[in-house]
Amino acid sequence: MLINVKDRLDQRPIYELLELSVFPDPDRIVKAINEYKENARLHIQGYEDNGEIIGIIGYESDDDRIATIRHIAVHPDERGKGYGRGMVLHLIDAAEPERIEAETDEEGVNFYRSIGFTVHSLGEKYPGTERFRCVYVVSPEEEEED
Repeated sequence: MLINVKDRLDQRPIYELLELSVFPDPDRIVKAINEYKENARLHIQGYEDNGEIIGIIGYESDDDRIATIRHIAVHPDERGKGYGRGMVLHLIDAAEPERIEAETDEEGVNFYRSIGFTVHSLGEKYPGTERFRCVYVVSPEEEEED
């Protein structure tokens, strides 16, 4: 079950999950936490299982119905069980975006591809690190006739 964890960002389990999805620099983690606290367009939810937060997804929503995934992480012991995919699918249902975008490294490309994102190389944004833009266009549901 996904729950809002914006008011729990200072708790160790949330911090540690966010740390998994941010370049390992304490200043960048603190900056990300402060951005979630201060910016109403930023949302962060945690995947709760048996009372523990085992995954997080942080995203930005805008007026054009574009959701940009800023952070996503699953506890290393829980990876490969579909929690990350479940969080992205929940985002599609809950935020009702027309499009979801994410930027990732080579390690995350197959995760996004497996959900149906198209992947485009951004080239080497950082020395020795190729980055990718992943885009998922949400198909508008056909209205049912009475």
